[in-house]
Amino acid sequence: MVKVLLSRKYLNYLAIFSIILLNACSTTKKVPYFQDITATGQSSVENSAAFKGLTIDPDDILSISLITVDPITGMPVNQLASQMVSSNVVAAVATAGSSTSAASGFLVDKNGEVDLSIIGKVKVAGLTTYEARELLKTKAAVFYKDPNVQVRYANFKVTVLGEVARPSSYILPNEKVSVLDALGMAGDLTIFGRRENVLLIRDNDGKKEFARLDLNSSRIFDSPYYYLKQNDVLYVEPNKGKAASLNQARTQTFAVIGTVLSVLIVLFSRI
Repeated sequence: MVKVLLSRKYLNYLAIFSIILLNACSTTKKVPYFQDITATGQSSVENSAAFKGLTIDPDDILSISLITVDPITGMPVNQLASQMVSSNVVAAVATAGSSTSAASGFLVDKNGEVDLSIIGKVKVAGLTTYEARELLKTKAAVFYKDPNVQVRYANFKVTVLGEVARPSSYILPNEKVSVLDALGMAGDLTIFGRRENVLLIRDNDGKKEFARLDLNSSRIFDSPYYYLKQNDVLYVEPNKGKAASLNQARTQTFAVIGTVLSVLIVLFSRI
């Protein structure tokens, strides 16, 4: 009887080990990125995705600075610095892992306009940041000599969820952000992340748009979704290894409990 119980215990352990081994072999084949790029020699990707400047929308927060030279002192003066406490300026909280920082900027209202001191209201919705900069520079030139205008997003946010090291929302100072940039900020995928089927969720004219990205293939560089847009969400699904690892732990627990119960039954039967 004891030999039968021991053999069952070893069979349970053997089954667990087999599951782990098979799962490891199947998972590691899909871990490397860009598997179709040769390991030796030099490769190039043709027709790579082109970056298109993002257009400004209502409720965006812009970081706008207008710098001129004081004709009296000859020192540069930021004409918008004093506006950072006015009512049309808002603060966005940037989250990056466990750290947070405040990013101040000018809110684009429902009419697509920003309200600037002296210059007044200027419609920037539908423009890229470059086009908005040129427009504001023209408007400012009426009041200032040789103004230098800078326009950037203060709330360019992407969210990375699922099987990554640091799932979170990230507010970025640069609007040219790729899928790889976002995943890099999130600490890369865990070993349980499905690299061949990353889901991108995008708001497009009030509708949700979905796209699947394959990090195992270099064709991702050709994808129109390679560069991210405002409020994009990346979701990394868990692979079968995640479920198998949970099942392995559960199976091992049940095996230990079963072994203990079997030993107790044998002991009580001999008393």
